[in-house]
Amino acid sequence: MPPSSSNSNTDGYDLVLRLLLGVLAVVVPLSHLAWLSGNVTAYLTGSGWAPYQPTTALLHPEQVWPDAGETSLLIGARIVPVLFLLALGTAAGILWARHKNRSGGRKKITGMAKAQDIEPLMAKAITDKARSLRPSLKDAKRIEARDTGVLLGNLQGTKHEVRMGYEDVAVAIMAPRSGKTTSLAIPSILSAPGPVLLTSNKAASDAFTTTYDARARVGQVWSMDPQQIAHAAREMWWNPLADAKTLDGAGRLAGHFLAASVDASQQGDFWSKAGSNILAQLFLAAALDDRPITDVMQWLAFPTDRTPLDILRDHQFAAVAAQLKGTVEGPPETRDGIYETARQYAAALLNSEIAAWVTPQKDTAEFKPSGFVTSTDTLFLLSKDGGGGASALIAACADSVMRAATAQAERAGGRLDPPMLAILDEAANVCKISDLPDLYSHLGSRGIIPITILQSYRQGQKVWSDAGMDAMWSASTVKVIGSGIDDPDFADKLSRLIGDHDVETTSVSHSESGKSTSVSMRQERILPADAIRALPKGTALCFATGMRAAMLDLRPWYLEPGADELSAASALASKAITARAIAKHALQHHDPDTTA
Repeated sequence: MPPSSSNSNTDGYDLVLRLLLGVLAVVVPLSHLAWLSGNVTAYLTGSGWAPYQPTTALLHPEQVWPDAGETSLLIGARIVPVLFLLALGTAAGILWARHKNRSGGRKKITGMAKAQDIEPLMAKAITDKARSLRPSLKDAKRIEARDTGVLLGNLQGTKHEVRMGYEDVAVAIMAPRSGKTTSLAIPSILSAPGPVLLTSNKAASDAFTTTYDARARVGQVWSMDPQQIAHAAREMWWNPLADAKTLDGAGRLAGHFLAASVDASQQGDFWSKAGSNILAQLFLAAALDDRPITDVMQWLAFPTDRTPLDILRDHQFAAVAAQLKGTVEGPPETRDGIYETARQYAAALLNSEIAAWVTPQKDTAEFKPSGFVTSTDTLFLLSKDGGGGASALIAACADSVMRAATAQAERAGGRLDPPMLAILDEAANVCKISDLPDLYSHLGSRGIIPITILQSYRQGQKVWSDAGMDAMWSASTVKVIGSGIDDPDFADKLSRLIGDHDVETTSVSHSESGKSTSVSMRQERILPADAIRALPKGTALCFATGMRAAMLDLRPWYLEPGADELSAASALASKAITARAIAKHALQHHDPDTTA
């Protein structure tokens, strides 16, 4: 017989076997249902209980129950079993659909981390670690989950919670509407045991409105809103010159104005560097003489004003005074160019509404970072994208808080307890701390937990340069990657980090003696770049130091207990922002109908 005929016969036998198994899978339960249902019907109609004979009950029910009526047998032995089997199948289908919906209908990916692969991020290990990191928990009989670490999500398809500990530092790269606020920022703020710092470029329907009331119940809420994103009343002021009484501190403050105005690639040119130096020298003079920061703008407007020179000399900063004098008395065209550059960097201070947040105000509380870091207070720092000098003040305040936390940790034996959470949302737009990558190397060991949230890897490269962003990525002990990664190079980099796995390949060959099957192994990417780009919303990749990459199911705050109360509070806060915005607009335009 030709080989093709042999193969056809073999395939035919396989098909018949599958059909036979399928028929048995339906007939066997159906015959048993017919026998059971027929007996129940016969019993109810006065007939006797028949012996066990399911096949006959299905095919010839009148032989099993000869005394039962024809209609009763039709209903009891035929219709009822079929309906019951259909109902059972429908119920199984519904339960399966619910199970798929609960897990987002997502296929579990072979090769990703299992629970044992990321055990240090699981409940038991993270709780034990919290006891060793936080002296206040050492003798506690029971530790709340919120005191052990920041919830990142559940290991995909399981109920295992994955948390980063209070010694980790994190970078989250998540596109808009991928859950960065609802699943990372807001839950982290709500469960933080200590002080919380949040930077943001939004107020309504954001972390600000959702968490404001909840955080107000555990400590004071400070809001710095120089550009009136939330249209909140100014109930605080902060002195940026408090840390500028040394040349290093003044230089850091000037660096924030430089970073807010110029990309990393341009910060090294002559005019940028010279403008930043002038700002640093004038900030130092103003700080030493306890002047408001706005005095610097007056000195910039009149370079020949000798006041800053005299202050620097009086406080034994003769070398700095000499540098300032050399610039002032240098070629007019060079001096004017340098001063104009500095004026552009600090232009936001000309706005009296912005300046009021950073100059002494009567009957308004002064925000002091040194007191904040030992409290359970919350600081919201709000600024618009591209806010220039205004975003420089936001970055400077955030930097001041983290430096105060570092100093306090050193005084407290090395770590803050409870730890401080710093969520730098939209960091590349409103919180450009130029040496943030360097700070990442030690913040976690001080109990200061930064989570820098970016929309893309390239966004970070633009602010901190390629080397700076690479340094931050490398120093981060936890990286969270959400959906919406459209950078092919970065997606491929992630794919290579996740690695390969062995895939079993089965090949079938046919010969005169019949069919033979062979099995071989080959390497294949666990998650190709195109699959990373197509990550569904509600999922995220988690890379933790020394562990396999894990796929997470995110846990948005609105699906957690207490969400209704938070939603109501958020809605009220959003309405209040809208009302303040309308009232402010009406006041500016003198609309009597609106102001009435």
